[in-house]
Amino acid sequence: MQSALSCGATTDHISLFLRQPVLAVPESDRLSDDDDARQRAALTRRAWLAGVAGALGAAALGDHPASAGAQSTAPSSGSVPSARVPGAPTSPVGHRSPFVHATRSPTGAVAGSSNTPLQDLTGTITPSGLHFEVHHAGVPAIDPGHHELLIHGLVDRPTIFTLSDLRRLPQVTRVHFIECAGNGVRGWGANTFGRPDPGLTPQQVAGMVSNSEWTGVPVRVLLDEAGARPDATWMLAEGGDACLLARSIPVEKALDDALVVWAQNGEPLRPEQGFPIRLLLPGWEGNTNVKWLGRLELGTRPWMTRWETATYTDPLANGTARQFSFEMDAKSIITSPAYPETITPGWNLITGLAWSGRGRIRRVEVSVDAGGTWSDAALQDPALRKAHVRFTQMWKWNGGETAIMSRATDDTGYVQPTRAELIRVRGPGTLYHYNPIYGWRVMPNGRVFFHGAT
Repeated sequence: MQSALSCGATTDHISLFLRQPVLAVPESDRLSDDDDARQRAALTRRAWLAGVAGALGAAALGDHPASAGAQSTAPSSGSVPSARVPGAPTSPVGHRSPFVHATRSPTGAVAGSSNTPLQDLTGTITPSGLHFEVHHAGVPAIDPGHHELLIHGLVDRPTIFTLSDLRRLPQVTRVHFIECAGNGVRGWGANTFGRPDPGLTPQQVAGMVSNSEWTGVPVRVLLDEAGARPDATWMLAEGGDACLLARSIPVEKALDDALVVWAQNGEPLRPEQGFPIRLLLPGWEGNTNVKWLGRLELGTRPWMTRWETATYTDPLANGTARQFSFEMDAKSIITSPAYPETITPGWNLITGLAWSGRGRIRRVEVSVDAGGTWSDAALQDPALRKAHVRFTQMWKWNGGETAIMSRATDDTGYVQPTRAELIRVRGPGTLYHYNPIYGWRVMPNGRVFFHGAT
């Protein structure tokens, strides 16, 4: 009785179920063995519930008068495969079902990356284990009990913070995306604007972006503790990996919405995401969100590290280069239908993700005729600032060849550009901040292929 009632059953609930009529089948309407085999799966929910209720009542009430004469039939193994078969025990750490196969796609040995499987996700939050990964000298193994954050330079009180110190300070929790500055160029070959491989998935096209819930302390709190001087206009953030990756950050950004975070999606950072602490600069290119953060130094000018001179600069069509192009521009991608899906004529759900480092996504438009016409997609709540928003649109496909694509607009008025517009400004071969309108080619047989950027 205790075990039955512990699952939520009460005598009132059981009596209610037991009052359900038992289904009787007249002799003339009984099925042959073949018919029975074909229609077993068509048992009504009421019949199934009546059987379960009878079994539950017998177990829970024993000789209780209400159960007298009640008929019950346990579900067959054909209806409920797991019936009467004990499942796995509880475990210290939960695991995905063996039937779920979403994985990242790692590349490289010491320096490498792995992309988020955008096509396998729902909602907007990226599971921590599927967050994209980029590192330039491998993932360090850092003991949080011996890790420290130094703040020095143009400060009145050079200060060292342990992880314990940081966790004692005022903390905030926010949802933001992080995107690699080079997201979107994989699979295009040496020429960014060349002809793409049609066999690319959303993961391969734009999977170097992820969206998480982050918890930490505002950088402005730390700078206040250290006594940042008014003439400090730049801040150097240095990581604790083997290459000591370092980026120059305007103090204005540090005082705005920058965080030093130690938690992601309700748990400590994963090692590949910067455990025990990392810098989070909402909306700015991923390389500035320094992982394994070891020190913050304040000064009056940028340090011109190799990560902001030899790399992470944008060549322009006029032969010059754009430096410190921090903000990630508005971007969107349809994640379904997409390669390697096959669809059928009739109603299909178009869904995808949009984001902007400038603010909040205000609008996403979808075209189902290769950009000939556009219509507004529905934006799912919440549409947060500098975070992923999911968009959806129902589409009745007539079976003809076409291309589907999406275009995002943020609350600053910035509109996701076409490939031609990017070429006009930057010329061919740019590697960073590549955010053109992406499309998927739908063939008459229902197969979907990457259409490239439009």
